[in-house]
This record gives sequence, structure tokens and C-alpha cells, in this order.
Amino acid sequence: MTDTPRKVEHIIEPQLVIEGAGVLLRRSFGPSRANLFDPFLLFDHFAFNDPNEGPIRGFPMHPHRGIETFTYILEGNVRHRDSIGNAGVIGPGDVQWMTSGGGIMHEEMPARSPDGRVLGFQLWVNLPAALKMSQPRYQEVNSADIPQTESDGVSVRVVAGEYKGSRGPVTEIAAGPLYMEIALQPGAEIRLPVTPGHAAVAYLFEGEGLFGVEDNGDGEFVQAVRMIIFGDGDHLRVQAGPGSPARFMLMTGAPIREPIVPYGPFVMNTVEEIQQALDDLRNGTFVREGAAIPS
Repeated sequence: MTDTPRKVEHIIEPQLVIEGAGVLLRRSFGPSRANLFDPFLLFDHFAFNDPNEGPIRGFPMHPHRGIETFTYILEGNVRHRDSIGNAGVIGPGDVQWMTSGGGIMHEEMPARSPDGRVLGFQLWVNLPAALKMSQPRYQEVNSADIPQTESDGVSVRVVAGEYKGSRGPVTEIAAGPLYMEIALQPGAEIRLPVTPGHAAVAYLFEGEGLFGVEDNGDGEFVQAVRMIIFGDGDHLRVQAGPGSPARFMLMTGAPIREPIVPYGPFVMNTVEEIQQALDDLRNGTFVREGAAIPS
């Protein structure tokens, strides 16, 4: 495949869902056996910006197995702790990539910024069968350590993967993802090489623009807030509208191409493996020996 632009295949309007202890989220897609966006399983957009919503309830201690979760904060912060000894705060511009592997318990509690806002995203990425019971681990990255490039009205923060020689600090992820925050000034355009065969999706959370721009200038006009699903190709182009900027998250990754069975916070390959996870929770054997939840 040579010089083939990725066209827009589908546009998703996020749906409101309730998760955790009553947290309202915009969800573009969630885990399903159809596994339409392999290796990506779930994408949530959380924003607590209405004072009438009252206290933020967050996500009390809960289990995960068989997946990797990626939390990216733009405003406010998230306090977290887990069963492998990690505890801390994810602040504006910070990143947390958690590999749950064979089992982890963790807690995430959002808090508003001084302006009363919380804004961020969570992405779930599948693990191949060979790694689903691997050792849990964390990668936490401060905002200052995420490379950012700016030129010709295009700003790119590279969290994972590479763009114009800048390599993201999150590494050793099974799906080999590209994960970036991109901001385009009005009329600005970005052209990104993307590995053929990899899944590619973009989440437009501010502004509007043309996505999947072709050589003849055609593209799909999209307004926030939407998830954009791209077809195959070796590059994609996005152009902000002439009178509006565009700000979006871009995610690409290698499909794992294995059957999955999702069940709540678990994504395994068989029903029997899901049953084993539930048995481990009931028997107190879910978390590896020696792990402890920090007080």
C-alpha cells in the first residue's frame, strides 16, 4: 500500500453512561465480543464542569485483568492508589498507563481544578493472550516530560509512538500504539504517517474540521464532540476549519486479532478465564501474593 490516504469510515456520537460511584461519562465505545476497534476496547471522556453535579464520586477500589488502561488529564486531577504499592496524583497534562496483567485493584478519584473543572480521557487497550496474566505495572509521566512540537499552526503532544523525531515517553506497549494530543489553529493541516493495517481513531473534543482529507481536498466535515473511525491506508490528514481551531486525541495501534470475552473490568479470551477471575475475587486470590493496597 503506497501513498494511500485513510478515509473516514464511521463517525460515532458518544453516549452518556454512568460508571463507578455514579460518574457521568461520554462513551464512544466499550468492550464487546465483536471487538470492532481492535486493539482498542473502550474510550471514555470525563468532564465534571457543572457545579450542579455536586461532589465528584469517582471510582472506588475495583479490579482489572487482561487489559491496559491509559488515563490522560487536561484539567483538574485524579488521585489514585493500587494493590502493587502505587499512589499519587495525575495532574493537568500528566499521563498514567496501567498494565493490569493478571490482576490489580486500583482506585481513581477525580478532583476539580481551581476553576471548578475536570477534563480527561481513559482508553482501554487489549493485551494478547500471552500477556493477559503478566505482572501488573505502571508508567506515570509528568506533563513536562511529554514532548511537544509546534509549527505552522500545528501543536502535537506525543505520549506514545513517534512524530517528527519526537518519541513519546510511554513505551513497551503490546499494541505498539501511537497516542497524541493534536491542536490545529484555524485552517492548519496535519499529515501523519500511519502503519498500514493498524487501527486508527480520533476523538474531536473541541472545534471542527475536515478529517480523512484526500489528495483532491475532499474529506469528512466533523464538529465536536465526535469519535472518528478511519479506514486503512498509510497516512491520514486533518484540516481545521477556516474559522475554527480543532483539538483532538489520535490513537493508532496494531490489532491483536484474538477472540475476546469482556465482563465488566475484565477482558479475557474465554468464558472460562472470566469465571476464573470471578473465582479469584471471591477466594481472595485475585491480587498476587505480597501485594498490598496502600492506606
